[in-house]
Amino acid sequence: MYTHEDLRILRRAVYFRRRRGLNPPAILDRLRHEGMLNHKKAEAVPVAPSMGPHLRKLRLKRGEPLATVAKAVNVSAGFLSNLERSQSNASVGIMRRLAQYYGLNILDFFGNRTASGPLIRPEQRSTLQGGPGVQMELLASGNITMEPHLFRIAPGAGSGECYSHEGEEFLFVTCGRLAIFLDNEEYCLRVGDSFYFDSKTPHRWYNPGKKEATILWINTPPTF
Repeated sequence: MYTHEDLRILRRAVYFRRRRGLNPPAILDRLRHEGMLNHKKAEAVPVAPSMGPHLRKLRLKRGEPLATVAKAVNVSAGFLSNLERSQSNASVGIMRRLAQYYGLNILDFFGNRTASGPLIRPEQRSTLQGGPGVQMELLASGNITMEPHLFRIAPGAGSGECYSHEGEEFLFVTCGRLAIFLDNEEYCLRVGDSFYFDSKTPHRWYNPGKKEATILWINTPPTF
């Protein structure tokens, strides 16, 4: 959501506040004087829409209370309520359990997938938040046998608990680092590394680096 230039301005503002003792109006004057507020804002990565309303509609359609669904997917009723009201984000592991409970797959939680055909441009990608600091961008749509994503994973963010499902997965690291666990074995991936594994093996992952990781992540069949 924020560019490197935004962070540079913030650091400068913090310096003026903590080291110079300036108040907010004075800080703005100094930033304007230094020309830091006149830059053209870079295009930000689109924020993924929340799947909360969709989850609430699914639950109400089945006539089930929050407590019933929460117990079935091993989360608290309070967390599920916040998720349905778009006040929390679910990890990929929790999304997987919710999808299984409702007889769906995670693809069904994406927003309107209007793009079709062999070509999908960046602005046409459907996106989904996979928990705090994780965004998934769908790279293909329609009647597909592979499910390609571009994962954007913030430092320290990850899948949460282990999960597994049918299929196979292929990863290619285009930026940053990724630590992935298969059962209890850890693999550390860097830029240019590729990784292939059976999805039935319990797995979890996170970004151990200090910058955002971007991963080309392909599942087959598309039941992620």
